[in-house]
Amino acid sequence: MTTKILAERENRDQVELGTDLAPKFNEEGLIPCITVNAVDGEVLMLAWMNREALLQTLDSGKATYFSRSRNEIWVKGETSGRIQHVEQVLVDCDQDTLQLRVKPEEAGSCHRGYRTCFYRAISDHTTGKLEFLEEEPLFDPEQVYKKDKD
Repeated sequence: MTTKILAERENRDQVELGTDLAPKFNEEGLIPCITVNAVDGEVLMLAWMNREALLQTLDSGKATYFSRSRNEIWVKGETSGRIQHVEQVLVDCDQDTLQLRVKPEEAGSCHRGYRTCFYRAISDHTTGKLEFLEEEPLFDPEQVYKKDKD
């Protein structure tokens, strides 16, 4: 895996109108990544990548992220079996956000068992109460992740 595919950010036109991949990582060395189902366009999750996770994603074709809570690289589905195969990587206009278009091996991208991490909506804008958009998770996270607890 080589970092040479990531260009240095030279100027605005190079970043916004050029063909160089020159992502802008934040002060912690991270960039937000919106993950979308390539088949139906549904937003599955928002995660973070560091330089290594981005390069690993490009190299392996499997969505790889950086966990801020665990402070480590993780391949989506490595534990759950819900691997996300990357179909396309998009960058926004100023290259400070990524979008992965993926084909999940199995339904259910959220670690809580739901199809997407966005399984609730604000139902009452005055109280901030949430409503579930899905009645039940697609899988039981206790069973899927039980090997983590052994």
